[in-house]
Amino acid sequence: MSESATSGVRDVTVASAFAGMRSVTPVVFRAGCPDCRGSFELGASALRLAIGATSRTTFYSFTCPECGASVRKPAGERIVELLTGGGVSTLRLHTP
Repeated sequence: MSESATSGVRDVTVASAFAGMRSVTPVVFRAGCPDCRGSFELGASALRLAIGATSRTTFYSFTCPECGASVRKPAGERIVELLTGGGVSTLRLHTP
């Protein structure tokens, strides 16, 4: 008796795979500006993450929505994990 490898498996369409899925709340990150001392929330698209060879060359950056200053802050392992998990664009400055 011969049985195919896909017996009992249904074809799944994209529409059926996502049927009933609820909308996802976008991730927001709290940030502060050292220039104007403003405190605000930013979406993932407003942040950029650069991962360097050392902790001194790993940072995230954004433009302050209140004063327009370019802000660059160090990013330790936990911040890198949170930002990448939240969908922030990442640039690797070195090869692993």
